[in-house]
Amino acid sequence: MAIYFSCEWFVNAVEWLGERLNVGKMAVGTILAAFGTALPESVVTLVAVTTGGTEEAKNIGVGAAMGGPLALATVAYGVSGVVLLLHRRKRRAAVTVTASGTVEVDPPGDSAQALGTARDMARLAKDQKWFLPIFIVKVGLGLVAFAFKPVLGLLFFAAYAVYFWREIRGGHDEDDELELEPLKFQPKAASPATWAVIAQTLATLVVIFFASRLFVTQLEIIGPLIGLSASVTALLLSPIATELPETMNAIIWIRQGKTKLALANISGAMMIQATVPSGLGLLFTSWKFDGALLWSGLVTMAAIVYLLATMRAHKLTPLRLGVAAGFYLVFALGLIPILT
Repeated sequence: MAIYFSCEWFVNAVEWLGERLNVGKMAVGTILAAFGTALPESVVTLVAVTTGGTEEAKNIGVGAAMGGPLALATVAYGVSGVVLLLHRRKRRAAVTVTASGTVEVDPPGDSAQALGTARDMARLAKDQKWFLPIFIVKVGLGLVAFAFKPVLGLLFFAAYAVYFWREIRGGHDEDDELELEPLKFQPKAASPATWAVIAQTLATLVVIFFASRLFVTQLEIIGPLIGLSASVTALLLSPIATELPETMNAIIWIRQGKTKLALANISGAMMIQATVPSGLGLLFTSWKFDGALLWSGLVTMAAIVYLLATMRAHKLTPLRLGVAAGFYLVFALGLIPILT
């Protein structure tokens, strides 16, 4: 509950922060919100790879770097699809009376209706097209060993810097204006003070960070109790906790009717997870994959290829988005023969 309510205040603050910084609506999701919500997973990797005294401890960081994109590409997108389905069915059941006295009901087609126009699909696919080749290189480097491999970690930071600059400089579309709700810190102010926007953003980030870390700690205790190693716990369970902020943000924005912003937050966080934790892992570990890590990479790529195919065909619906969660089940089932 603490994560959900802090995310609700966070998305409220980050929308105002985007307005203050004069960035486009999509950049609010792909950059500002994604940067904040990707913080827990990035910190897990940073702490593990830089302070881990053993190879097993460092492997936790590598597992976190691989588990984050997996959880986002499957669970976060899948949950968003399910919430969209429920939201549209709720709207379809709503009946309103117009000024002329006639009754209007939201049209059917909840699960068959695409998430947007061809242009919307192109924008949704853009981040996946950035993510997939970077992720393929990331997985490929885990299968080889050579002397200068750690230096390549810097290229991952550079890749995110290019993406960041491209998103910030992307400009505004005619539909980029956000309907801003009053800032929680100043609910009666039509235009809140900048200090209040920054204070609410930072305060909610602190709560999100510590609540996520507490959740991860509990999972790290549960993992060994059910027979999972530390690295598998970091790969299978910890990402579900550390990616909760992105999932919660998506739920909140979908309920507010801001679907594009919700999906942009997930795709932007995926770009961070594909680059920053990977760069840290390459710099401070051997970045050598075992069967579980390779399997996670293959499932993540399969999920992205599936999403890209539906987006490019302009057939991405809430139902098809919800199917993405099935890839995580495939991953979990595939771990059984690997671990036995």
